[in-house]
Amino acid sequence: MGSLFRSEAMCLAQLFLQSGTAYECLSALGEKGLVQFRDLNQNVSSFQRKFVGEVKRCEELERILAYLVQEINRADIPLPEGETSPPAPPLKQVLEMQEQLQKLEVELREVTKNKEKLRKNLLELIEYTHMLRVTKTFLKRNVEFEPTYEEFPPLENDSLLDYSCMQRLGAKLGFVSGLINQGKVEAFEKMLWRVCKGYTIVTYAELDEPLEDPETGEVIKWYVFLISFWGEQIGHKVKKICDCYHCHVYPYPNTAEERKEIQEGLNTRIQDLYTVLHKTEDYLRQVLCKAAESVYSHVIQVKKMKAIYHMLNMCSFDVTNKCLIAEVWCPEADLHELRRALEEGSRESGATIPSFMNTIPTKETPPTLIRTNKFTEGFQNIVDAYGVGSYREVNPALFTIITFPFLFAVMFGDFGHGFVMFLFALLLVINENHPRLNQSQEIMRMFFNGRYILLLMGLFSVYTGLIYNDCFSKSVNLFGSGWNVSAMYSSSHALAEHRNMVLWNDTIVRRSRVLQLDPSVPGVFQGPYPLGIDPIWNLATNRLTFLNSFKMKMSVILGIIHMTFGVILGIFNHLHFRKKFNIYLVSVPELLFMLCIFGYLIFMIVYKWLVYSAETSRVAPSILIEFINMFLFPASETNGLYSGQVERKGGYTLIRKDSEEEVSLLGSQDIEEGNNQVEDGCREMTCEEFNFGEILMTQVIHSIEYCLGCISNTASYLRLWALSLAHAQLSDVLWTMLVRVGLRVDTTYGVLLLLPVIALFAVLTIFILLIMEGLSAFLHAIRLHWVEFQNKFYVGAGTKFVPFSFRLLSSKFVDDMA
Repeated sequence: MGSLFRSEAMCLAQLFLQSGTAYECLSALGEKGLVQFRDLNQNVSSFQRKFVGEVKRCEELERILAYLVQEINRADIPLPEGETSPPAPPLKQVLEMQEQLQKLEVELREVTKNKEKLRKNLLELIEYTHMLRVTKTFLKRNVEFEPTYEEFPPLENDSLLDYSCMQRLGAKLGFVSGLINQGKVEAFEKMLWRVCKGYTIVTYAELDEPLEDPETGEVIKWYVFLISFWGEQIGHKVKKICDCYHCHVYPYPNTAEERKEIQEGLNTRIQDLYTVLHKTEDYLRQVLCKAAESVYSHVIQVKKMKAIYHMLNMCSFDVTNKCLIAEVWCPEADLHELRRALEEGSRESGATIPSFMNTIPTKETPPTLIRTNKFTEGFQNIVDAYGVGSYREVNPALFTIITFPFLFAVMFGDFGHGFVMFLFALLLVINENHPRLNQSQEIMRMFFNGRYILLLMGLFSVYTGLIYNDCFSKSVNLFGSGWNVSAMYSSSHALAEHRNMVLWNDTIVRRSRVLQLDPSVPGVFQGPYPLGIDPIWNLATNRLTFLNSFKMKMSVILGIIHMTFGVILGIFNHLHFRKKFNIYLVSVPELLFMLCIFGYLIFMIVYKWLVYSAETSRVAPSILIEFINMFLFPASETNGLYSGQVERKGGYTLIRKDSEEEVSLLGSQDIEEGNNQVEDGCREMTCEEFNFGEILMTQVIHSIEYCLGCISNTASYLRLWALSLAHAQLSDVLWTMLVRVGLRVDTTYGVLLLLPVIALFAVLTIFILLIMEGLSAFLHAIRLHWVEFQNKFYVGAGTKFVPFSFRLLSSKFVDDMA
C-alpha cells in the first residue's frame, strides 16, 4: 500500500512510443493506472492536435450510446452492468463497432418515429370518437328548442372538412367541433364573444375521463365544444381562434347516417392501429433488449478509447513523425510495472520495435501520491480537504487516524451514544459490498464513505463515556463507589475525634437538605474509582463544578500535548529536506517556548493534583494566578505551589545573556552549514537570490505569529471542555423532560405512556444528540486538526497525483449515460 507517513518518491520518465503501438501501450497503462501525463502541447489548440478526429469519432459514438441508453430506460428495460471492466477495443474493431451502432441508431429512430406517428393517430381517433359521442347529445338537446326553418341540402363542392353547411334566411350556417384544454375554456369563450360579436352559439361538455394529448403526451382534462356560426367571415374567425388556443378540431357530420358511418369507420381504424402499434412495440422492445446486452461494454470501451486519444494529444512527435514522445510522473516503486506495461502493449500490437522509457532529471516539484485503502481513505480525505501535502512532507493522516476520533470522543463522551454510533457504523462496514449503499443518495453516501471514521468515533466515544461514567446522562456503578456515607456519622468515631471533624447525627440528617461529604474524615473516601469518574458524583449538587474543573484542565493538557507533537513532527520535515539549521533556529526555539510556558502549566496542574490532598486543599494556590504571575512579576509576596517558585529573580540576566551568546554561536555555525546546503539545493531546484531583509521580516512575522498562535490555540482547545459540557447537559435535559416524567407516572397509566415516551426519547436522541451534536463535534475536531495541529508542521501546498487510470471512468456509467 505504501507509506502513510510520507508521500511516495516520484520521478519524471520519458516514454518513446512507436506510432503503431502507442494506442495499445496507453491502453495497458490505463488499466494499471501508474503514471500521470504531462501536456507537451500546451500552446497548441485542442482543435489543432493530432488525434482530434479520433476524439470526435468517440464523441459521436458517445452520442449514439446515450440515445440507446435513453430509449432503453424509457422502455423500462434493466441495464446490466458487468462486474469486470472490458478493455479498450482494438483499432481494427472500432470501425466495425461504429457501423453497427450507427445502423442500430437509424433503425431505432425509424421504428420510434413510426411508433409515435401511430400512437398520435390513435389518440386523435380516440378523441374524435369522444367528440362524436358528446356532440350527439348536443344535437338532441338543441332540436327541441330550435325554431323551424327551411333547410337546404349542402353544395357538392363543400367537403366534410368545410363542416356542415345550411342556408337560413339567406346566410350560411356552419359548425366547428373539437376538444379544448380545461384551463382554456373561459378565455376561449370570451374571445369568441368579443371577436364574433355574438354571431356564434357555443355548447360545452366536460369529458368523463382525462385523455392523453397527442402532441405532448400529457394526460389532462378536456372539454368538447360545438360552435354554430352564420357566415363565412365569422367561420374564418372561429377557425383562427381555435388554432390560437390549440384546439383539436375535427369534422362535424351533416346527418345522422354520416355520423354512423364515421363512427363505424373510426372503430375499425382504432382496432387496426392497436394491432399494428402492439406489434411495433414488441419489435422495438426486442431490438432494445438485444442492444441492452452490449451497451455497458460499448460505453466503457468508448470511454477508454476517448481517454487514450486525449492522452495521445498530450504527446509530441519526433522529427520523423513515426515516434511519439510522452513525459509522465511515475512513482519510483512502479517503474518496473511501467516497463512491463510498455512491453505488453508492444507485444499485443505485434510491433517489431518495442516502446521503451527512461528517467530524466528535473527541477520541477513532483505531484504528491499517498496510497490509501478503504480504511485510511476517509482520514486522508480530511487532510486533503485542508490542502494536498507538499512533496515528501510528513502526512498528518497517519496520526489523524487516532487523534481525530479521540478528540471527537472527548467532546462526545457518552457510552450509550457512542455505542449506538458504533453499531450503525459496524452495520455499514459489514454490508459495505451491498450495491444499494454505493448507489444511495448523497447524505447516505457520505455516511457510507466515512463508515470507518464513524466506527472509530463511536468506539472512542464508548471509551470516553466510561471515563466520564456517562451513559445517556446516567452513571453506571460497576465497581462500587469509593465514598462511604456511614463514616460521616458521629457514632463511627471516638469522642476525641469529634472536635476536629464536622460529623453528622440524626438531627442534621433530618433537617439538612444538602449533606456534604468530607474526604478528610477517616473512612469517608476509601480510594479512587477503578475506571473513570466515581458514580456518586452523579448525585452531587456540585457535580458540574467538579467536572468543569476536571474537563477544563484535561482539555488544556490534551491540547498542549497535541500541539507539541505537531512541532516535533516538523523536525522530521527539516531532517528529510536537510535543513538542519531550521532545527536549531526554528524547531528548538518553538519547543522551548511551548514547553517552558505551556509545558510548565501542565506541570503545575499535575503537581497540584499529586501533592495537595483533602487536608491541604484549602491552602492550595490557584494555578491561573500563579501562571499570570510568571509574566507580571507582582511586588507582593505570593504563595507558590512549591518552595523556591517565588524566588525567580536571581540569575535571570545571566541566563538570558548566555542564551543570546549560544544563539549567536549556533547561528554562525548553521549559516555555514546553510551555505553548503544552498549550494546542494541549486543542483536540484531553481536558485533564488539570498535576501537577508526579506528572510528577517519573514522570521519576525513567523515568530510573532507562533507566539500569539500558541496562546490562542491553547485557548481554542477549551472547546473540548465546552462541547463535552454541552453534550452532557443536553442529554441530561432530554432524560429529565421525557424518561423521568414517564417513569414517575402512576402505574395504572405508566405502561401506556412509557412506550411513546421511550419512542420520542429515541427519536430525539438520534436527531439531536447523535446527528446534530455529532456533526458539531465532528466540525470542531476538524478545526482542531486543521488550525491548531497541522499548522505546526504541515504546509499543504502540493498538487495531487492524478494517474491515467480507467478505474476512474468505469464508475461513471450510470451518471453520464442515464
